[in-house]
Amino acid sequence: MRDDRFCNSNCPFTRAIGTIGNKWKPIIINVISTRTMRFGQLDAIVPHISRKVLTEQLKELEEDGLLERLAYKELPPRVEYRLSEKGLAFLPILEHIKEWNLKYEVSTIPKETDYKYAG
Repeated sequence: MRDDRFCNSNCPFTRAIGTIGNKWKPIIINVISTRTMRFGQLDAIVPHISRKVLTEQLKELEEDGLLERLAYKELPPRVEYRLSEKGLAFLPILEHIKEWNLKYEVSTIPKETDYKYAG
């Protein structure tokens, strides 16, 4: 759930955290990366997220301009998600965060069985 106090702050950093600051959004952005994905694929890959929360996060990412939702007029209906230009611009930041974590992490790496998908 978005915190409007962060999104409406005078501080650019606080507004950025309001846009991408919960635990799910960076993970979703990282999983989609440069691909186009359907909801079911995201649900299978993103660890420990409920379908309800995934739906909410995708909607907020779309509203914030980080994600594009592509709805096809087919039967059965098909919807795909991909990162927008703004979302793609966030990928290098995620890479820096990953590098930082690899350099300084002190905890053990979880077993592959702790995730829905270990790829």
